[in-house]
Amino acid sequence: MFENHRIFKTKLAERNLIVETGKFAGLANGSCMVRYGDTVVNVAVTASKSPREGVDFFPLSVDFEERLYAVGKIPGSFSKREGKPSEKAILASRVIDRPIRPLFPKDMRNDVAVVCTVMSVDEDCSPEITAMIGTSIALSISDIPWDGPISGVFVGLVDGEIVINPTKEQRENSKLSLTVASTEDLIPMIEAGAYEISDETMYNAILKAHETNKEVIKFINEIKSEIGKPKFSYESSNPTEEMFEAVKNYVEEDVKVALFTNDKTVRDENLLPIYEKVHAKFDEIYPEETKLLDDCMYMLQKKIVRRWLIDEEKRVDGRKMDEIRPLNAEVGLLPRVHGSGMFTRGQTQVLTTLTLGPVSDRQLLDGIDSEEYKRYMHHYNFPSYSVGETRPSRGPGRREIGHGALAEKALVPVIPPVEEFPYAIRLVSEVLSSNGSTSQGSVCGSTLALMDGGVPIKSPVAGISCGLITDGDRWKTMVDIQGLEDFFGDMDFKVAGTHKGITAIQMDLKIHGLTKEMIKEALEKTHKARIYILDEVMAKAIKEPRENLSEYAPKVFTMSVAVDKIRDVIGAGGKVVQKLCADYDVKIDIEEDGKIFVMGVDVNKCRRALEVIKTIVTDPQVGNTYIGKVVRIMDFGAFIEFSPGKEGLCHISQIDKRRINKVTDVLSEGQEVNVKIIEIDNKGRINLSMKDLDQNIFKN
Repeated sequence: MFENHRIFKTKLAERNLIVETGKFAGLANGSCMVRYGDTVVNVAVTASKSPREGVDFFPLSVDFEERLYAVGKIPGSFSKREGKPSEKAILASRVIDRPIRPLFPKDMRNDVAVVCTVMSVDEDCSPEITAMIGTSIALSISDIPWDGPISGVFVGLVDGEIVINPTKEQRENSKLSLTVASTEDLIPMIEAGAYEISDETMYNAILKAHETNKEVIKFINEIKSEIGKPKFSYESSNPTEEMFEAVKNYVEEDVKVALFTNDKTVRDENLLPIYEKVHAKFDEIYPEETKLLDDCMYMLQKKIVRRWLIDEEKRVDGRKMDEIRPLNAEVGLLPRVHGSGMFTRGQTQVLTTLTLGPVSDRQLLDGIDSEEYKRYMHHYNFPSYSVGETRPSRGPGRREIGHGALAEKALVPVIPPVEEFPYAIRLVSEVLSSNGSTSQGSVCGSTLALMDGGVPIKSPVAGISCGLITDGDRWKTMVDIQGLEDFFGDMDFKVAGTHKGITAIQMDLKIHGLTKEMIKEALEKTHKARIYILDEVMAKAIKEPRENLSEYAPKVFTMSVAVDKIRDVIGAGGKVVQKLCADYDVKIDIEEDGKIFVMGVDVNKCRRALEVIKTIVTDPQVGNTYIGKVVRIMDFGAFIEFSPGKEGLCHISQIDKRRINKVTDVLSEGQEVNVKIIEIDNKGRINLSMKDLDQNIFKN
């Protein structure tokens, strides 16, 4: 039935990699079912027959679709269907998008869609890597123009050894989480999270990943040579050389003058009359192609900026190639939040706020990953006003989610463990102004906010980006790229880390890839810049975390109880724990292992609630003292509840050292008193005394 069905096999990191084609998704331009271990991903790629009208970019979409049946789960939503993509799915889509996008023709405007459907998950074999390899195969054998193939691998560092595609157990003990995608000769994508890894170790891990990728690319090329289709021709969107030269000759000098400023707003204002001048001159000459005149202006600006950088080492704002824009760091800007920090780099400004909450406020994850909760969350907002534009907010897009995840990844290694700091932690980075490198600004601002809030982070973290310009075999890098250099340049190489080492990397490219020399230079330059930011800017704003939390931050106290005592603390239907929360204005979280968290703004109330819990889980003993509440008054004494569900009798003779005639002369129902157990009879009845204890602490 399936005449074109083919199966191809190889090994990757000592595990089987099996590719099936010609059997599934036969109407797509290219498709394959990839099995790595027991992880199975179906990849289908399609392209429109004609270009999309009215777009000035290549319309590529990549979707990494998680199916919960792949891990034997039923979705937790009301509809019991998978909903919108999880953040991890969006991040996986971005990781696949970044290395394949530069390999498409830059002048193609046909829609291209890549859909990776995860159908089975083996926790030892990454579905993201499987999907990336499958995407490369599907595009390579399709008729869609694409200059691949690529391959991708995951790299760990376990017991000091670099490991390719580590198993789940190895990942749990790894100090490195690195994804590298590459062509046979170049590296177009690096994504990393690390526990303060040295530049040298990171560099060696990248090179080892590239060597492994070469083996997979050889396998893909064999598949392509056997079943690959001829690539279709497409309609180029570029203006003619004649049109571009005409515009260039007319306004090149004007554009040079307009571009050379360190103020993005001034630059935009300078360019507006030049656009009008071009249209006034050429609209009649090219009546059918007036939209392409703006493309000519874009190409001219790009050409000027690139020529300045590579020929003259001249930047549009007058900086040297390794010079960082003016920097500023501030903390404590917002009075009622738990911590705040603002980092400004040139016209890029990011304000980050810290919120602390109970551990139960951690994020519940519903995806194909084995991780169920996330205690530390980082969110990033990029409003239109930050770039001087006017458009309504529609929630975070893929870019915002990606930038938030990068900052989160950069700070995870320095966040104290829950045993040392029993809080859920949320950071929100608000981009107030953007002229490039906002993601790294959010890393710096977040470190400031954490320290301002008194979170005992292991070390401060700073981030910086490195750009690249290439011209044939010539290339040059520059530190701290601003928006225009990112827009017209070839690379945005973002590195975050501490004094000790790297904690995160994200690399975006517009060319086919980097050489080893380019990667090494980028690591060296970002290392030097990172140390400068930490020592000369951030440390002057705040050198170390504050000793105390904000007065508005909740305070957390912890204790552990025997597992069989948990039900006593909770009580029937939750009555005991609910009453404790109401009486002492606290929130109480109880975990299955017996760990109890008591949280509230008032420290004394938290401690009182903790003391009550101790009385609940501790058997009464003669000599123990408690704070009790009078629940019933009799002629002969008062019954006092000294712990939820536990009460004893304080005889009238034990209420005061002096003789009293009536109990009500001293006590009333609901009154709090100090009591001591003086006797537990053979029937378990408890007798209490107030006589020798100070009762003045309860008087106003």
